[in-house]
Amino acid sequence: MAMAVFRREGRRLLPSITARPIAATPSPLSSDREEGPLGVRSISTQVVRNRMKSVKNIQKITKAMKMVAASKLRAVQGRAENSRGLWQPFTALLGDNPSIDVKKSVVVTLSSDKGLCGGINSTVVKVSRALYKLNAGPEKDVKFVIVGEKAKAIMFRDSKNDISLTVTELNKNPLNYAQVSVLADDILKNVEFDALRIVYNKFHSVVAFLPTVATVLSPEIIEKESEVGGKLGELDSYEIEGGETKGEILQNLAEFQFSCVMFNAVLENACSEMGARMSAMDSSSRNAGEMLDRLTLTYNRTRQASITTELIEIISGASALEAAK
Repeated sequence: MAMAVFRREGRRLLPSITARPIAATPSPLSSDREEGPLGVRSISTQVVRNRMKSVKNIQKITKAMKMVAASKLRAVQGRAENSRGLWQPFTALLGDNPSIDVKKSVVVTLSSDKGLCGGINSTVVKVSRALYKLNAGPEKDVKFVIVGEKAKAIMFRDSKNDISLTVTELNKNPLNYAQVSVLADDILKNVEFDALRIVYNKFHSVVAFLPTVATVLSPEIIEKESEVGGKLGELDSYEIEGGETKGEILQNLAEFQFSCVMFNAVLENACSEMGARMSAMDSSSRNAGEMLDRLTLTYNRTRQASITTELIEIISGASALEAAK
């Protein structure tokens, strides 16, 4: 009778009792353990294999990007060198005075739309900010025109109110003079300036580029500097003939000069971008190779340690059996 009551009470209380799951304790001799903290020798061989596979895939991507950048560089480098002959006559005629003091300055910053190209974008941003500090003042107005997604992302953080115009995806199509002249015309229509300062990276070689500032003055400032004997080129040595006035000729020259300087600057910056990307991807490929060598060594050591441990276990077990007999 008492046993029957006990069984009934046990069935009544059984649903309220929850069994705790017993966590499986991994064997210390297992060769496929999960990865421990950094520096622990008992790293899983499967984890190392997965890491080696990912590093190999990254190395393939960086090598492919280097080849693509080299191909694009060859296509743009010749055009950039030929475009240097466009703005050099304007420099000889109108001069290039980056230190001129004016009331309205516009800094045109040229950068890339994509990353993975070293420090070319941060370099032009630093130069642009330095120009802003040099030309800003109580009665002076300095604005930015940003060309490229990377400089836009950096400058929007602290200079959003000083940006007059932004242009992105300029390099989406092959660059030509007509495309850049339309861009230059849009800039001239949307900003008021006494001096335009174009900041870009001048291409020297695959591993060398120089941050450069080109200055384009407005026709009014050119005429004013010519009257007071400022630093100009050979403009005063020419005589104006025909029905056009000097102001109209200077207006046309300033617009054409800006489009030519912009065309050369965009091509030079594109060459610098491709060269910097080649160098960055080459360094990344070498680093991936070195990491792969270290991972291979770690994998071999881990595998050898696992095999040695298994052999010790087998020999110890055989010795124990012999001793038991």
